[in-house]
Amino acid sequence: MASLPHCPVNFSPVSDLLRSSSSNGVPLKSLGRRVQVLGSSGGKRERGDLVIVGAAPRKGKKHEYPWPANPDPNAEGGSLLHISQFKPLKEKEKSKPAILDFEKPLMDLEKKINDLRKMARDTGLDFSDHLVSLENKYQKALKDLYTHLTPIQRVNIARHPNRPTFLDHVFSITDKFVELHGDRAGYDDPAIVTGIGSIDGKTYMFIGHQKGRNTKENIKRNFGMPTPHGYRKALRMMYYADHHGFPIITFIDTPGAYPDIKSEELGQGEAIAFNLRTMFGLKVPIVSLVIGEGGSGGALAIGCANKLLMLENAVFYVAR
Repeated sequence: MASLPHCPVNFSPVSDLLRSSSSNGVPLKSLGRRVQVLGSSGGKRERGDLVIVGAAPRKGKKHEYPWPANPDPNAEGGSLLHISQFKPLKEKEKSKPAILDFEKPLMDLEKKINDLRKMARDTGLDFSDHLVSLENKYQKALKDLYTHLTPIQRVNIARHPNRPTFLDHVFSITDKFVELHGDRAGYDDPAIVTGIGSIDGKTYMFIGHQKGRNTKENIKRNFGMPTPHGYRKALRMMYYADHHGFPIITFIDTPGAYPDIKSEELGQGEAIAFNLRTMFGLKVPIVSLVIGEGGSGGALAIGCANKLLMLENAVFYVAR
């Protein structure tokens, strides 16, 4: 075997090796002798051979997240409800009641009834006969209106801004609910919400499209239009539920999958198709409920179920 040529190696002190990149390198140990004192005001002054760096701490805003100062241990829905980001809206955050054009005659009658009741309380006069007449007229108009709705009127009701959202329904029907986040690929789409909840001691996996209750929430939730990350989050929870034997309940309320260029680049069609194929092969039962509008493949991606139900004046359609 040929021997390698001997290459002499010169060892130098570490401090001499760690020099600056300039041609006139300065040993690291000598850098500690040059001192600057920095104040919080940004000024600079020199003092001997000491290094002092000072900064005034900022006073940060105190947040209640994840726990409030005095959490209620007996809160309806369980104490974990305190860490949920979906909380009752404050009065200033609530959107004004939306009135559809064809509902305005009903609203006028309702206003007359309320004004007459207020007048009866203030004056002490008896308007009972007039009130009964107005209430009968209101009930008849209400029945006639919603019995003869046109298709586009039903669509408008399904898209009504004040219609209850997925999380409104979930917190109303479950004893406890814990939201689960993320697709385990670095994303968490807020347009699809997933979580584990219990009803009468039985555990279920809940998956649904989430719209906002006001403009700010709608922007955050992307108006209930999921990206591929949302469908992959739902897929992860379906596998989780299938593994643990939890029945799956999905709530559909979306105008469709988000159709921007980025979503197409990330595989929007593939994510929807993969969910369709997976739901056909799950062993646990799946129940889907259309609570508002179900738009095309964006709704089908969590809607391939053993049983499909729809609320009154909900719609399910394919846009072409």
